[in-house]
Amino acid sequence: MTTAVLEYPEGRLSLSRPGGDPSLRAWDAADELLLEEVFRRVDAGTEPKVLVVDDQFGALALGLHRYQPDLLADSATLLEALAHNARMNPGVSAKATVMSWLEPPETSYDAVVLRIPRHADYLAWLLRWVNGVLKDDGLLFAGGMIKHLPDRSVEVFAQAVETEIVCPARKKARVVVCRRGAAGLDPWPGTWKGYGPDDLGFTVAALPAVFARERLDIGTRLLLPHVKATVSGLVSNARVLDLACGNGVVGLSALAVRPKMAVTFTDVSSQAVLSARRNVSAAFPDSPASFEHADGIAGSAGLFDLILLNPPFHEGGVVGDHVALRLFAQAAKHLSPGGRLLMVGNRHLGYHRSLRRFFPQVRQLDASPKFVVLEAGLQ
Repeated sequence: MTTAVLEYPEGRLSLSRPGGDPSLRAWDAADELLLEEVFRRVDAGTEPKVLVVDDQFGALALGLHRYQPDLLADSATLLEALAHNARMNPGVSAKATVMSWLEPPETSYDAVVLRIPRHADYLAWLLRWVNGVLKDDGLLFAGGMIKHLPDRSVEVFAQAVETEIVCPARKKARVVVCRRGAAGLDPWPGTWKGYGPDDLGFTVAALPAVFARERLDIGTRLLLPHVKATVSGLVSNARVLDLACGNGVVGLSALAVRPKMAVTFTDVSSQAVLSARRNVSAAFPDSPASFEHADGIAGSAGLFDLILLNPPFHEGGVVGDHVALRLFAQAAKHLSPGGRLLMVGNRHLGYHRSLRRFFPQVRQLDASPKFVVLEAGLQ
């Protein structure tokens, strides 16, 4: 695990990433520039109400600790990362709770500090949401690494907020300081996008932060026939987990076979959980399904007879198998005797070999030029 020191206007922070790629830092130049701009423009003596949105590993929350900001993040990973880095900096305190889009704040803020996401739709949604909580004289500080800024960023900002200053780029990062704009989420048409029912027999829709929200991705399309076949062979009281569920299309396909089956949907993204919950309610209103916002499988989740997975192969700007490996290890601990993990993944990531580190039985069910469907079990 790489520990690096972030120097900021009020001192130094030792930061590292819990889990994930141990060679990567827990902060970047965008965090540095955001901290500098907030300290330059927001007077802590006035006791301003500050909100930090989508901090990655706690650099912003801890760096702005004198303001004691509220914390809001789509990803469930922030809570663990923040606790980890708070322990590494005992003289610095931050709020111990992180809100998500499941229960976002309803108060007003003097300043909102925002990490610019990689996707234009999520950025457009965020800016419109911020307009609803930013005070009339409040400031929005939005920053990100230039190579990760979404296409049409300038257009997206112009349509939603009043840009006050575009700070000079430094260290390949940029910060934009804005005032509240007139654009809101109601009736913005970009909040929900989806597809179906031609391919599925039901319709799915998703919020902007959700993977493949506008079309059925190729890997999932390859997986779905195997989901239906496997679910057909399960006993009536079987427990099924749609792990990293996204919009819930895989678990929904299981419910299409067994509408009364106990399916749990879980995802690291709160917008994904909201989307899956909405889709299940629309397609199978009497389903006993449950929903969890979590980074993987909670230790108290119990055992499942079938775990369904299309693992993410990137985390932020980092591409690799580190997320999948963690999910494989968790899945192996939560399979019931005779249970199975059914998954689809990119062929080039070599999941055949990775799965064998956790499961004695691994077999290929299907393949395409880019994807492979695998089944794994403990016996």
